[in-house]
Amino acid sequence: MKTAIVTDSTAYLPDETRKKLNIHMVSLQVTFGGHSHKEAELTEEAFYQKAKEEFPKTSQPPLGEFVNLYTELSAHYDEIVSIHLSSGISGTYAGSQQAAAMVDGIAVHSFDSELTCALQGFYVVKAAELAKEGADAQSILNELNEMKKTLRAYFMVEDLKHLQRGGRLSSAQALVGGMLQIKPILHFKEKVIVPFEKVRTRKKAMNRIVDLLKEDSKDGQKLQGTIIHANRPDEAKQWRKELEIACPDVDFEISYFGPVIGTHLGEGAMGLGWVAK
Repeated sequence: MKTAIVTDSTAYLPDETRKKLNIHMVSLQVTFGGHSHKEAELTEEAFYQKAKEEFPKTSQPPLGEFVNLYTELSAHYDEIVSIHLSSGISGTYAGSQQAAAMVDGIAVHSFDSELTCALQGFYVVKAAELAKEGADAQSILNELNEMKKTLRAYFMVEDLKHLQRGGRLSSAQALVGGMLQIKPILHFKEKVIVPFEKVRTRKKAMNRIVDLLKEDSKDGQKLQGTIIHANRPDEAKQWRKELEIACPDVDFEISYFGPVIGTHLGEGAMGLGWVAK
């Protein structure tokens, strides 16, 4: 049984990882001034610089891109597992399902990660490793659903206006946060972004997220963790050093909020996620 693994650009997987594990990708789009770019074509630095001058818009991959990829894969694979960012913030997962119904000769199993970024990437890498070992689609999906039980992700933003402007957070929540200079810790709940706790300062928010990680890593539980930043590489590296001392049972890597997710979180956002090994 040959199973193909597909994801979208918001998993922000390194090119070498995708090549090594034979992961296929469709790209969301970012629009500046009426000109659309595939997210994968924009560097992190160039995007955040441009976003200071003009607020971008984002859109899901064109349906035809899904159909073309699935059709191409049908000539070489028996099944497809297609893993995408949360259906609560994007129509990408729905696009995958729609395209699956339009392609003959191969079964496509769409998987809603219910979050995004490097945590979505955790699912994708696991699925690709299993596929490489010969696992069928249902076995892979069963494993991904087990992962959901221990996967956690928390993040904070410098300014709530980006989430509010992009329709990912209500105006009332953005107004309250702005007036009181609150730095809420955010997370995904039922596939959408909602406040987890309200904290006064950035440092306190980051410390609280570390406390949540410590709770999950107690009793020697081995975890894989990832720090996610929005154009704050030096801060991410420093946080990693601190985290490796505070949580020695966790293996940390550093990822980033790319153009699509960065549009909605804004520069300076910082997140931390983890999953049981």
